[in-house]
Amino acid sequence: MLIDFAPAPARTRESRAVPYVVATVAFAGYAAWSLQRLRTFDASGFDLGIFEQAVRSYAHGHWPVSDLLGPGAPTLGDHFHPILALLAPLYLLWPSPGCLLVAQAMLFALSAVPVTRCAIRLLGTRRGALVGAGYVLSWGLLSAVNFDFHEICFAVPMLAFTAEHLLHERWRPAVWCALPLVLVKEDLPLTLAAVGVVLVLNRRRRLGWTVIVFGVVTSALLFLVVLPALNPAGAYAHGGGLNPFGGAIVKVSMLLALLAPTAFAALRSPLLLLAVPTLLWRLVSANDRYWGMGYHYSAVLMPIVFIAGVHGARRLKRYLPACAVVVGLASLGLQAAHLTDGVWTPAQRAGIDAVLARIPDGATVLASNRLAPHLTSRCTVLFFDGVTGERPEWVVVAQPEQSWPTTLATKAAALAELEDTGYERVDGTDAVVLLHRE
Repeated sequence: MLIDFAPAPARTRESRAVPYVVATVAFAGYAAWSLQRLRTFDASGFDLGIFEQAVRSYAHGHWPVSDLLGPGAPTLGDHFHPILALLAPLYLLWPSPGCLLVAQAMLFALSAVPVTRCAIRLLGTRRGALVGAGYVLSWGLLSAVNFDFHEICFAVPMLAFTAEHLLHERWRPAVWCALPLVLVKEDLPLTLAAVGVVLVLNRRRRLGWTVIVFGVVTSALLFLVVLPALNPAGAYAHGGGLNPFGGAIVKVSMLLALLAPTAFAALRSPLLLLAVPTLLWRLVSANDRYWGMGYHYSAVLMPIVFIAGVHGARRLKRYLPACAVVVGLASLGLQAAHLTDGVWTPAQRAGIDAVLARIPDGATVLASNRLAPHLTSRCTVLFFDGVTGERPEWVVVAQPEQSWPTTLATKAAALAELEDTGYERVDGTDAVVLLHRE
């Protein structure tokens, strides 16, 4: 690489086992966290329910659709993520939103193996293990775990193994690990192109330029041809304009938080180039959700930054493990504040489960955001937003509702209108209302 890597310490049985121990502990924690959110109704139809409907379609041999996005809406017209089909066999064995959450936990945890391995190679077993612990506690991963399921969980281990191969100058294995990114999401072929840039900088020009051209052309085809062709509106669904100069404080804070776990050592490594495409489209977008530290958008950056940090550490070897752990613990504290028992008590949740059980399998249901994932494995679920004109046989609405994407008043008026126009309130508690139409 362009920055010399220090001689590797002698590898022992202990050092070989540590990355897998870190990954196993991470998997247990991520899975438990995600399933707790599902149990307490903190998981949502947007986005867990949407992805379950897509995977359920694949599992039953159908084109992937999500009725939460709209009746029969093709999910490949929203984002290009055919890699979700890999979850279909698992979903047939466990037809539940929990299947997706556990799969995501496994993929995130798997990425800890190459990250910890690289850290041990430079820092030794104990310090490397601390860096691995800091990685699994990194805010980008915890924020993703704390927000349902997303297709980018497949990209996280791909990028971790890609960066590890690049670090060890295994050029072709790096390309093979990065190549499936084109099946994960439409912007990630540009990250594949960034892999090509690193290859060119390391004098692997023929392979590098081939990867660059393939990545750029593939991304252009997805944005300009494939997604508009699959989208019912005939256009890319998320091209919401540009605002490169808005939210400067939020954007700078995100960038500082991104580099802080490595004590900014990642800036000294050319591997950080892999993060540039994702950062660019986020920072220039007009969608302010992309600018900050929330949601799942930074998960793909974490393995890149940590391995780049290990690569660029040199004089910071003593400080990198401590910095990674301290920032990780701070991240854990911030995210754990959101891991609560939800808005409902255990008794209220039991009442909600009893009400939802009255809806027969195979029914079509108009459901609130927090209730949707508890029905998507056995029903056709539409999204209750207060403005839809859909009138299925069943309607189930949470109390209190969420003031998204429309106001509470809009949703209350819609519920009242349903009851005035043929729907009967057949069950309910102080936490849920169930309507039925003959």
